[in-house]
Amino acid sequence: MNRTPWHLPFAMVISAFALAAPALAAQPDWPPSVDALAIAARKALPTVGMKEYRRVVDEPKDALLLDVREPDEFAAGHVPGAINIPRGVLEFRIWKVMGYPGKVNLDRTIYVQCLTGGRASLAARTLETLGFHHPVVVLMDFREWEKASNPVVK
Repeated sequence: MNRTPWHLPFAMVISAFALAAPALAAQPDWPPSVDALAIAARKALPTVGMKEYRRVVDEPKDALLLDVREPDEFAAGHVPGAINIPRGVLEFRIWKVMGYPGKVNLDRTIYVQCLTGGRASLAARTLETLGFHHPVVVLMDFREWEKASNPVVK
């Protein structure tokens, strides 16, 4: 009996996603399936653009501003009030920031930002998987944030 390999339908769906959406980087060093993963994560979560994020940065209220870039990227410039937890260690370090081992407020809004939105999308999806109810993906290019004379801490 000739059977279709189990991974073929999955690969076809991922490829279709990749073709239907723009790449997250101009000349990525990764296959289209990576962009498709980030785009799928982004579609499942609330998002804000640069103008909306600026309002949150100016008046964060109880929101957490989370920058998931690497420490050297963060040190080179970040939004005021943001904390840095690189995406690769997010699952382990978010808890202390959120009050663990005491009561953790899973309803706190967490705005997740990176350089262009790809890592932020994946990190926000991870936060949702961990049980946080209000992760928000910040869709902006941080270089554009700087060019627009928005506040940056170095």
